[in-house]
Amino acid sequence: MTIAFVFPGQGAQAIGMGQALAETYPAAKAVFEEVDAALEENLSKLIWEGDIETLTLTQNAQPALMATSLAAMRALEAEGIAIDQAAFVAGHSLGEYSALAAAGSISVADTARLLRTRGEAMQSAVPVGIGAMAALLGLDFATVKEVAAEAAAPGEVVQAANDNDPTQVVVSGHKAAVERAAEIAKGRGAKRAVMLPVSAPFHCALMQPAADAMAEALAAVEIKAPAVPLIANVRADVVRDPAEIRQLLVEQVTGSVRWRESVQVMASKGVTEFWEIGSGKALSGMIRKIDRSLTCRQFGTPEAVAAVKEA
Repeated sequence: MTIAFVFPGQGAQAIGMGQALAETYPAAKAVFEEVDAALEENLSKLIWEGDIETLTLTQNAQPALMATSLAAMRALEAEGIAIDQAAFVAGHSLGEYSALAAAGSISVADTARLLRTRGEAMQSAVPVGIGAMAALLGLDFATVKEVAAEAAAPGEVVQAANDNDPTQVVVSGHKAAVERAAEIAKGRGAKRAVMLPVSAPFHCALMQPAADAMAEALAAVEIKAPAVPLIANVRADVVRDPAEIRQLLVEQVTGSVRWRESVQVMASKGVTEFWEIGSGKALSGMIRKIDRSLTCRQFGTPEAVAAVKEA
């Protein structure tokens, strides 16, 4: 059995996530305390007792999801599961930061601050109402890239942003162009085109101001070689070099999340089991659609972590 540890992205947030882990494992509680200290605010109180609308704000959701993932990782370590028992780490969008923190490439405190900056920069890059994202169901990535090219108009951006699995590709860009892409996709055989309830058009060229902000922020942070190889979002391939990691994290802001290909690369390198570390099970659902022969397990609760010994 060869395992990859994978870390969820935005959309997996839930009130109360990670609280039971913190109550059960002192090392998990310490992660939330470290993130609170790094951000100089009580983010853990928002995660555990706040309202979902505030938690879902990009600048809150990103560090909150990372904190929950790292708390789950520390709980696994308390049960004897070290990071080097994974062949690879990978994360979906912001989850890539969680993966790097778990692998010791970036400190937890620096990761929290970077994700707060990333969330604020992504939110402010495009005025509310100008951009949009839509999930196109039933079309592959190549077809959606063609749809996006057809939907584009002078002065408007629309791109294939997330290649999640063989049945779901997300487009992002100017609202009118995204809406055109949704209609064109239906004509190309899409089963559904769903406008997503997001506050900004992530992973497209409109995010360039956020990419610039992240280039500056990342330049000031120490990045080490990860303890296990990273499969990077924008390259869908192995990355170990700190300078490359830094550059790819900048490119990730405007680039496509190549999740389907990333999973296929890990499977081609012998991975048979994917452990989803943190909140929810969205990645497991995608992975099963990519390759039904792969096994997925979720580790977001004390019960799941305690049961790891049986595996």
